[in-house]
Amino acid sequence: MKSLLKSTHSKTKLLIVLFAFSCGSLMMAQAEDTDSLFIGLVRSGPPDHGTGLAGGYLLVYSATDQVSDGDLPFNPHSSYLIYTPDGKLFKSVENHMSRSDEIPEVVRLPVGSYVIEARSERDGYVRVRIVIKAGRQTILDLD
Repeated sequence: MKSLLKSTHSKTKLLIVLFAFSCGSLMMAQAEDTDSLFIGLVRSGPPDHGTGLAGGYLLVYSATDQVSDGDLPFNPHSSYLIYTPDGKLFKSVENHMSRSDEIPEVVRLPVGSYVIEARSERDGYVRVRIVIKAGRQTILDLD
């Protein structure tokens, strides 16, 4: 069970991210299989960022695991899997840079549909369908 402090900290981080994204154009949609909310941001500049491939970005707030580094507790986000619509594994995402990193990893993906399999604090392992659009960031908050 989350402590009040951890819950407040997670909600505060989410509000900060949402506030930062309010500078752009927001899009909201309801997930098909869960109560998760998707929010996408239209970024300025070329969508391919010089690579020649149109793509978007994914940020997943998965369940956290408490780890300790001496006297300091950290709560890095758990890893998740990205599948193609036909069920093939596309990518495995660690979702943190180190054990003390509490910020989820931003992943660049080609435009298209995907199925995310991740662990939620509330519902355990869940599968959620998402769509990545060119030049947009999709945020998947599982709790």
